[in-house]
Amino acid sequence: MAPMQDCVFCRVVAGGLPSRKVFETEDVLAFEDINPSTPIHVLVIPKAHIASSLAEVEEKDKEILAKLQLAAGEIARKLKMTDFTYKTNSGKAAGQTVWHLHYHLQGGFERGED
Repeated sequence: MAPMQDCVFCRVVAGGLPSRKVFETEDVLAFEDINPSTPIHVLVIPKAHIASSLAEVEEKDKEILAKLQLAAGEIARKLKMTDFTYKTNSGKAAGQTVWHLHYHLQGGFERGED
């Protein structure tokens, strides 16, 4: 898919907006969230614009979905994250604010009592 001019993540991919890259391949980009909610908060996105959320992916998107999962594992290892969450918000009511498929890889949690 072509980049969308008004999509903030497409602008990051194109280099029009700065980001602190953590990981990059031909198809995937991961960068630090500018408003982190945990000590480690990385956004993992496909470079190609997928318009919204998991509710809109299709069979043709399965390869990039696998690449996003594999990237998350590699990033977690790189950042020495042993405990983390990896999630996506699908839709406005679920907290989605950017309409480009993306995942939040979050960690750095303090260990609780056993």
